[in-house]
Amino acid sequence: MLLDPITLGTLNLRNRIVVSPMCQYSSPDGVPTDWHLVHLGSRAVGGAGLVFTEATAVSPEGRISPDDAGIWNDAHAEAWSRIARFVQEQGAAAGIQLAHAGRKASTDAPWRGGGPLDMAHGGWAPVAPSAIPFDDDYPVPTALDATGIAKVIADFRAAAQRAREAGFQVIELHAAHGYLLHQFLSPLSNTRTDGYGGSLENRARLLREVIAAVREVWPAPSPLWVRLSATDWAKGGWDIDECVQLARILRNDGVDVIDCSSGGTVPHPKIPVGPGYQVPFAARIRREAGIATSTVGLITEPEQAEEILERGDADVIEMAREFLRDPYFPRRAAKALGASVRVPEQYARAW
Repeated sequence: MLLDPITLGTLNLRNRIVVSPMCQYSSPDGVPTDWHLVHLGSRAVGGAGLVFTEATAVSPEGRISPDDAGIWNDAHAEAWSRIARFVQEQGAAAGIQLAHAGRKASTDAPWRGGGPLDMAHGGWAPVAPSAIPFDDDYPVPTALDATGIAKVIADFRAAAQRAREAGFQVIELHAAHGYLLHQFLSPLSNTRTDGYGGSLENRARLLREVIAAVREVWPAPSPLWVRLSATDWAKGGWDIDECVQLARILRNDGVDVIDCSSGGTVPHPKIPVGPGYQVPFAARIRREAGIATSTVGLITEPEQAEEILERGDADVIEMAREFLRDPYFPRRAAKALGASVRVPEQYARAW
């Protein structure tokens, strides 16, 4: 099944292997470079069915780091268009993940420690649903007011429009890993008492308003995915029960796939990490919410991925670090599973 084609919405994928978004922290002024062309293009050449960009900021203040990729202006869209076109020329679909980091914004690259940056070192003031910092050494974010929330929604809409103009075939909204849309979902980061806080209906309001705004410029049946953290792995936080409820709502809102991850809201959660540790979340959402799911997290072997699909636990398999180690994983998977995968003519003599 791993190497079989699949249709999700109007999107026909040549197989069920997806390159998960992976931040590169290498975009001066938000502009993707030749690094991204080679990084993403090589995974398309390697045989993946769908290649996602890294978390791509919808506004300058929505970046994780000063060198995060963005799509808040036309120069960004033009740079992305070259990359999206090359990915598709290699037979893969091109997807973009739209994101806003919220209170986890204004941090340095991981290889420089990843800590928060102050104004003197290129940082900026982060925003959030509530004035609660991510960790003790993080700044207190500004709680978004009505004007700020309206700007967030407008920024996602404008980014989706640019994504269409750049030639992307899939949009994924990043509502996981403790970033802004997830911050609104979690009671640990959202203590508002207005229409955006309290009940699940209220905490999900911003995400749903973003989806509605994006759908104005990215109308169905153009594929729309949402990445959710299924749990905060923390007492009193967002959990799988609420995530299933939300997935049912999002299905009716026109979302095609729930990309199932976890964590990110609190700085030091106790996570039972192991091979395929997030698969049960995708399985439960798929079965109980009646929506297609993607699963990710320590999936490294072809046989492991095949078993997940055969059990019906997910519709597609996402990989991140394994694709960093091996851009040609789909070829290895095809050999292991006795299947076939397209090889570029330029490389055919090696197979």
